[in-house]
Amino acid sequence: MSAPDGSAPASFGWMRATEAGLSFRPLTDRDLPFLYQVYASTRTEELAPLPWSDDQKAEFLNQQFRAQHADYERNYSGADRLVVSLSGEPVGRLYLDRGDREYSVIDIALLPEYRSRGLGGAVMRDLIDEAARANKPLSIYVEKFNPALRLYRRLGFKTTEDKGVYDLMRWTAEIQVNTAS
Repeated sequence: MSAPDGSAPASFGWMRATEAGLSFRPLTDRDLPFLYQVYASTRTEELAPLPWSDDQKAEFLNQQFRAQHADYERNYSGADRLVVSLSGEPVGRLYLDRGDREYSVIDIALLPEYRSRGLGGAVMRDLIDEAARANKPLSIYVEKFNPALRLYRRLGFKTTEDKGVYDLMRWTAEIQVNTAS
């Protein structure tokens, strides 16, 4: 059954996300204003101390969003680019690349009012389960000061590379077995 926005419960066997009331649909060009809103919400704290006007910040964010969107389109053309909805209302985005060697969360972000409610954790647990069934690691790049870093560590992700502003984190079944030993 589809929600009013056309989204449907996860068809990937994502039971936790479905139980949390989340649904997913492929993004379209009509979603770009919403996707910009999600992107901008992830940069608010970072830009707050800058002495720029609100218009300057908005222009900067618009340029950065367009560049990121074009990069994702160019470099991850085969990835799932999904709008995340809760009760039919768009609340975030999830970009997932199911590569031959590993699954990569290219981006996951929720609007601020939907963060710290267990929704992202439900999605990530489902992605871990899916990666485990496929016998593949699951990776994500995380900014060093992102509050979600704590969640990823609790879920068993380990930092495998320092990429400056970002850490490359990876979950693997092997890490979980070694951690449990």
